[in-house]
Amino acid sequence: MTTTPLVEARGLTKRYPVRTRTGKRILTAVDAVDIAVAAGQIVAVVGESGCGKSTTGRLLLALERPSEGTVTLQGRDLNRLSAAELRRSRRDIQPIFQDPYDSLNGRMRIRQILSEPARVHGIDPAKARSVHDLLDLVNLSPDYAERYPHELSGGQRQRVAIARAIALDPKFVVCDEAVSALDVSVQAQVVNLLRRLQRELGLAYLFISHDLALVRYLAHETAVMYLGKIVEQGPTETLFTDPRHPYTQLLLAAVPRPHLGSRLRRAEAAVAMGDLPSPLDRPAGCVFSTRCPLADDRCRTEEPALRPVGNGRTAACHYAETADVAA
Repeated sequence: MTTTPLVEARGLTKRYPVRTRTGKRILTAVDAVDIAVAAGQIVAVVGESGCGKSTTGRLLLALERPSEGTVTLQGRDLNRLSAAELRRSRRDIQPIFQDPYDSLNGRMRIRQILSEPARVHGIDPAKARSVHDLLDLVNLSPDYAERYPHELSGGQRQRVAIARAIALDPKFVVCDEAVSALDVSVQAQVVNLLRRLQRELGLAYLFISHDLALVRYLAHETAVMYLGKIVEQGPTETLFTDPRHPYTQLLLAAVPRPHLGSRLRRAEAAVAMGDLPSPLDRPAGCVFSTRCPLADDRCRTEEPALRPVGNGRTAACHYAETADVAA
């Protein structure tokens, strides 16, 4: 697998002005994020709700402009392209959103929904993937072409959303909680579909999720976010078996694994220590210092850099080489 980035973000930062009772303040949703996805690679982004995962995905799709930093697609900065150039580039970058009921136009038949991308981009229908071909790729029969979204189950609607995303043969797809709205019994089917399409079509995914089991099964590399920052990143299996940041350790410890016994119970107790800080009142020093059971004065005053910690991983912790919240 090539390691040359297909999509790359450097110093990606997004700030929003927020009005509060005390006046106008700035909320930093994404803070100096570096992330790269190579062709044919699946990179997952995990973390608690509100950590900045979805905002990162929207920035990589150029649905929002960053306050600072760059997003490049095959070396071209998306935010420096003209409107016409960006429109052409959108053929190569497509989203799959969480709720297919909201992301599909309920007044259009499936045939119209799947034909719409080619029409919008002015592609000759004779040269575009046919509706029946797209339905076949996502394991739906041609009969579905004349149905409306409300006539489909949640899993079938998400298959249609996936078919629409691949209609223009994109290179990069952002899956933003693409299976979290589905029944558990259907999730595995859709994840297997995404995995098959990734292999057959050579797609690259940014897979945004809070389901660590799915991430471990699907992703080649995983980035862990907390309060807008990536706090640990590396090969998925290495990160899952030997996490180096206390936050990653606590996230993994929260996954029910009875065979871990008392070690798990101690780590689960640490998870409950304090609430997630408001993004408007980010802690000084390490952003995780207010919840970390290992935090000391250095952690509360000095922000750790994201640095190599061995085995292809990076972590933003002063004590990443020795950190163990369950010890």
